[in-house]
Amino acid sequence: MSKTSQQNSAADAHGVSVIHSQPHGSGLQQVPQLVPVSPGGGGKAVPPSKQGKKNSFVDRNSDEYRQRRERNNMAVKKSRLKSKQKAQDTLQRVNQLKEENERLEAKIKLLTKELSVLKDLFLEHAHNLADNVQPVGTDASAANPDSKGQ
Repeated sequence: MSKTSQQNSAADAHGVSVIHSQPHGSGLQQVPQLVPVSPGGGGKAVPPSKQGKKNSFVDRNSDEYRQRRERNNMAVKKSRLKSKQKAQDTLQRVNQLKEENERLEAKIKLLTKELSVLKDLFLEHAHNLADNVQPVGTDASAANPDSKGQ
């Protein structure tokens, strides 16, 4: 701000001071700036929707108040039902996943047993094959003394 403009500063109820300046000959209007009263910022910011409602008197017998309360009560009921439904859905999903997990674990046990049986059969068959195979380079007559060569 220029030194030629006059400044008025006042703190409002929220701890924010508004600097008002008067135009100075150039014809341009200056926009007021919000400046915190204390260097640390101080209090809590209040949303615009709540600013005017603190000090206003509410007539609890008015139709507008009754309508607002009814709308709010319906919204609360709807929200609670939605929350309850979500909790039930989650519980149902947890139970489904537990059942599926149990089925899969049983299948793993069965397949592990089957693998073990097949592995044993394979090893037994491989061992029998190894016992029946003749070493390469020896002929059958030398290995068997009862052959025709006698």
